[in-house]
Amino acid sequence: MTPATKSAKARPAEASTPLPADTPPLASVPADGLPAQLAYLTRVLKTPTIGRCWEPLAEQARDENWSHEEYLAAILQRQVADRESAGTTMRIRTAHFPQVKTLEDFNLDHLPSLRRDVLAHLATGMFVPKAENVVLLGPPGIGKTHLAIGLGVKAAHAGYSVLFDTASNWIARLGAAHHGNRLEAELKKIRRYKLIIIDEVGYIPFDQDAANLFFQLIASRYEIGSIMVTSNLPFGRWGETFSDDVVAAAMIDRLVHHAEVLTLTGDSYRTRTRRELLGKSRTNSN
Repeated sequence: MTPATKSAKARPAEASTPLPADTPPLASVPADGLPAQLAYLTRVLKTPTIGRCWEPLAEQARDENWSHEEYLAAILQRQVADRESAGTTMRIRTAHFPQVKTLEDFNLDHLPSLRRDVLAHLATGMFVPKAENVVLLGPPGIGKTHLAIGLGVKAAHAGYSVLFDTASNWIARLGAAHHGNRLEAELKKIRRYKLIIIDEVGYIPFDQDAANLFFQLIASRYEIGSIMVTSNLPFGRWGETFSDDVVAAAMIDRLVHHAEVLTLTGDSYRTRTRRELLGKSRTNSN
C-alpha cells in the first residue's frame, strides 16, 4: 500500500471519511466515520464476517504492504469461507442423520472387499449432480450405515442437500402423505433434496401398499435425484421384503441403471470392535 494509506493508521478512529465522488447517495449511511459506515454497509449486505474482520485485516495489510486487491481478496475469502461453513453445518443438521459419522473415523481394514478408489470417488460427491445412485449391500453390522452417513456428510460438505432415514420411516412418511391426499406434494418436496439416503432395506418386510409407495419414491427420483440405499439382502431376495417380485425387479432396475453397487464382505464391524474392546479390557486387568 502507499505511504498515504499507511498514514491512515494514525487518523483518529472516528474521523469522517467521505465516500468516493461517484458513490450513489445513501441517505441512511452514517456520516460519523469509516467504522460506522462499514458497520452499516456490512449489515445491509449481510456480510457479518467482513464486519468483524475488516479492521484487523486492514492492520495486517498495512503491516505487510498488501495491495488493495490482496486486501479485498483476503476479506472476501474470509466471508465466503464462513458462509460455506455455516451452510455445511445447516445441511448436516437438516439431513437428520442419527449420528454424524465420518469416513475418516471408519476403519476400512475389516472390509478388504471394498475398493478404496471407488470409495474415494464417491466421497467427492460427483455422483450427486449426475443423479447417480449408490447401493451398499452386506450382512448386518458390517458398517453400511456408517459408510452411508459418511458419504452423506461428504455430500453436504460439497454443497448438496441430503435427507437420511430408515426404509420403514420413509414408508411411514409416504403412507401418511398418501392418506392425507398429498402424496404427490410430498414426493415433490423430497425431490428438492439432491441426495436421499434409505437405510436398512430388508430388515422389515412391507405389504403390497408399502411396496407400491416405496416404488413411487424410487421412480420419482429416476434420473432426477440421487438415492443411496443400504440393505442386508442381495437383490435376489428383495422380493421377500416387498412382497412382490415384479415390483422389486422394477425398483432394482431403476436403482442400478445409473449406480455404483458395493457388495461388502468381511467381519461384523460391531463384533470386531467389541472383541477389540474386550481384549484391551483383559490386557488392562492383567
